[in-house]
Amino acid sequence: MQGCRKENNSIYFVVIMRGAVQLNHKAVRGWLMYDWANSAFATTILAAIMPIYYVSVAGIHLSEETAAYYWGFTQTIATLSVALLSPIMGAIADYTGSKMKFLSFFAVLGALASAAMAFTGEGDWLLTSILVIVGTIGFSTGNTFYDGLLVDIAPPEKRDAISMRGFAYGYLGGGLLLTLNIAMIEGWKMFGFPDKTIATQTAFFTVGLWWLLFAIPVMRHVKDKAVQRSASGLGDTFKNGFVRIKHTIKTLKRYPELLKYMISYWFYNDGINTVIVMATVYGKGIGIGTLHLIIALLITQFIAYPSTLLFIRLASGFGVKKSLYGSLSLYVLIVILGYFMTNAAHFYALAVMVGLVQGGSQAISRSIYANLVPPSRTAEFFGFLSLSSKFSSAAGPFIFSITGTLTGSIRLAILSLIGFFVIGMIMLIFVNLEKGRVQALAEENA
Repeated sequence: MQGCRKENNSIYFVVIMRGAVQLNHKAVRGWLMYDWANSAFATTILAAIMPIYYVSVAGIHLSEETAAYYWGFTQTIATLSVALLSPIMGAIADYTGSKMKFLSFFAVLGALASAAMAFTGEGDWLLTSILVIVGTIGFSTGNTFYDGLLVDIAPPEKRDAISMRGFAYGYLGGGLLLTLNIAMIEGWKMFGFPDKTIATQTAFFTVGLWWLLFAIPVMRHVKDKAVQRSASGLGDTFKNGFVRIKHTIKTLKRYPELLKYMISYWFYNDGINTVIVMATVYGKGIGIGTLHLIIALLITQFIAYPSTLLFIRLASGFGVKKSLYGSLSLYVLIVILGYFMTNAAHFYALAVMVGLVQGGSQAISRSIYANLVPPSRTAEFFGFLSLSSKFSSAAGPFIFSITGTLTGSIRLAILSLIGFFVIGMIMLIFVNLEKGRVQALAEENA
């Protein structure tokens, strides 16, 4: 292996053979379909339809400003809840060997919360907030176990490709249902709905149904691996979860390449997430209409599907680090061009560019991390990553907002995000992926 000293080669071979994962094609297909299933929540509930419904229907008796603030508080509570739950649940799942059981529970929880949003109406902002928080917990906490299962279903040499296919499936599935939901809402008469509100409520119900239906394959074909240890009771299990998170932090020094990668990831992922969550705000801030913003979101979804699949070949040919460098470099260009953007056509063009790299960069990041963590502690480490990245992700929107406030320019605010990508790429230079894989497996098999 290039970049790894000769004396480590035998160790690397032994630990790979000991920790080999045999490919189960039904399990892989089931795993891929779960991304297809729950991405409907990300597109319809989090990104496109629910924010508008919350202000115009659920918060109809509130001022628009107050409704917007309440929506922001809802997202803050949901994010903090996920940040606190994910690492603890991940540690418990690893300890009891029950990643699939936890994934199934949170999938059903999120799907039921989504379906229940159909029964909210005018003035139900509090109930809607509670359901969005519960749904987000189901979505994001469930993804902690979903990501951790990548190690169980695929050997190291297959993880990059399978991870990217998962994101591709997610973009396609989420985009297809969002297209149907928008058609239902905008063409409510043609679909036979009495009004647009009921059409929107039905769209929420379809998210829950879609999520449950396409989660069946992963529930059927992916099984938990047996572990030799088990908790003596629920209290001991939860206590062990907290103890293991503390242990995770203490033991990070044993995996220096993983730690360096996490620092790099915190920076560039914060940049990516801030582009995602602030794109609509920025677009509105420079005068782009709501319909154009929604169309741009759809463009990103459908461009991201083939582009993520293309990244599989790029990563195979150029290597995962070079492919990741390329995607992050394009993000820097996107931010620079965003500064000069003036109309909807420009926004569409940037939506295409984001679609080209968004799925690939996220998928590569996930597979790299999966290869750097100890196999028996994947849910714990993915939970820790969820916790740390949730807290670190506050930095991007904060820098965006404080820059805009101090300068009075939303264009300078978007330009301030360049630093996150540049620092992330610089830190990535110092990460030796092959050495990190050896470190993750050596103690595992000692």
